[in-house]
Amino acid sequence: MSNWVVGKVIEVNWWTPSLFSIKVAADIEPFKAGQFTKLGLEIGSKKVARAYSFVNSPSDPLLEFFLIEVEDGALSSKLAQLVTGDDIWINTKPSGYFVLDEVPKADTLWMLSTGTAIGPFLSILADGKLWRSYRRVILVHGVRHNTDLCYQDPIKATEKLFPQFTYVQLVSRETPENGLQGRITDIISNGQLLQYCNINQFTEAHHFMLCGNPDMVKDTTAMLQDMGFKKHRRAESGHITVEQYW
Repeated sequence: MSNWVVGKVIEVNWWTPSLFSIKVAADIEPFKAGQFTKLGLEIGSKKVARAYSFVNSPSDPLLEFFLIEVEDGALSSKLAQLVTGDDIWINTKPSGYFVLDEVPKADTLWMLSTGTAIGPFLSILADGKLWRSYRRVILVHGVRHNTDLCYQDPIKATEKLFPQFTYVQLVSRETPENGLQGRITDIISNGQLLQYCNINQFTEAHHFMLCGNPDMVKDTTAMLQDMGFKKHRRAESGHITVEQYW
């Protein structure tokens, strides 16, 4: 219990009927962009907690989290009922190694995400330190529907400020209003991703950060390994850094 404090919900923003974000004021230890912590609520006679990535920059005084309300979810359905002023438990010790300190420098950084797993990438972009290490940064966000493409304002602002940044909208279940259609593995295998980004081929000078549902992470990792890339580890530098999002 010593690692938990009570935070105060400052803002709740509903993006779609199932996607929402909350901003929380809480006194926790400093975190690095790309890390996560646990949020919890007293439900019945026990605390129910789950891990969620920070969306905000580490310099932002308010802590922001991007969530999806899962039908009959033990915690998410309760988090979806929060309003401004409510209390929420938050773990004071951030965790995780999905941070730029753990990623080797490269010419091009690919950020491949699905759903709410865009969260840690938004934090990394907001932090702004990545521009020192990469000549080109490409964020791919795979969703089911166009309306699921949240956080458009800060992403578009990043595009305007940094010409070396490319944002790829990817929609799988309907015709995209912008960007590409399909899944991440589809647009890698059929060459559409490279063509969209005006890049000839994936090379040893590229690094891939993957964050999303387990199937995407597993399948995309396997595809990249078949192309000759290898997982990055502290003991042995590689090209693929992954984060399983649930």
